[in-house]
Amino acid sequence: MLSTAEESHTLASLMRLKSRLSDMIEPDFGLIDELLIREVVTSREMADVRSERTVYRRTEALLDLISTEDKCVDLLNALQNTGQQHVVNFITQNGGQ
Repeated sequence: MLSTAEESHTLASLMRLKSRLSDMIEPDFGLIDELLIREVVTSREMADVRSERTVYRRTEALLDLISTEDKCVDLLNALQNTGQQHVVNFITQNGGQ
């Protein structure tokens, strides 16, 4: 679970870092399913994301669906649960700045 400090302003950081995150996030090994369980994405949205041809495009399509701070926090928690803590750190540290 994220701390309150990590949760604050995460959506703004996510949007700012979006292009760099498409190279870092691995959507195919549990992340999309985790977001479906958390009701961050619908089954129709999940199908649209999975239909993208490359991992980069799947990640970009997934990030396009993160539109609120709550969804962003759920994404960060899902990233933690799927072994992508390095991505969480990158986002919460605003890309290392």
